[in-house]
Amino acid sequence: MSKIKKNNELNLVRSVNKNVRSSTRKLKPILKALVGKKVDFALRDLEFSNKRICGDVKKTLASAIANAENNYQYDIDKLVIKEAYCGKQIIMKRFRPRAKGRAAPIIKPYSNLTIILSETKQDKKEKHGTKS
Repeated sequence: MSKIKKNNELNLVRSVNKNVRSSTRKLKPILKALVGKKVDFALRDLEFSNKRICGDVKKTLASAIANAENNYQYDIDKLVIKEAYCGKQIIMKRFRPRAKGRAAPIIKPYSNLTIILSETKQDKKEKHGTKS
């Protein structure tokens, strides 16, 4: 369902979900709202959204979080969504019969969904346990 890649230099984890049954036009506003947020806030926002496609976005984000934690030992509390974007996939074309022997097209688009997580760095004050 999704592929995971890691960029060692920048502490990035990438998750790709192919064949998401939605158009890019519907996915882009959802993904724009997630960029720059911590993953727990992003999951909360997706949970309470009333859009159908948010379920697939949430599943992809949860997969990226789990792989970042299990495969690369990243701390979940420090993970931030660095990038989130989508691209076009196949388009299924169907036809619906209409009056007088005519037909109307039905377009069923699919999309690719990519989410890139990064780990934020701690400040020196937080690292040593002192508070200001």
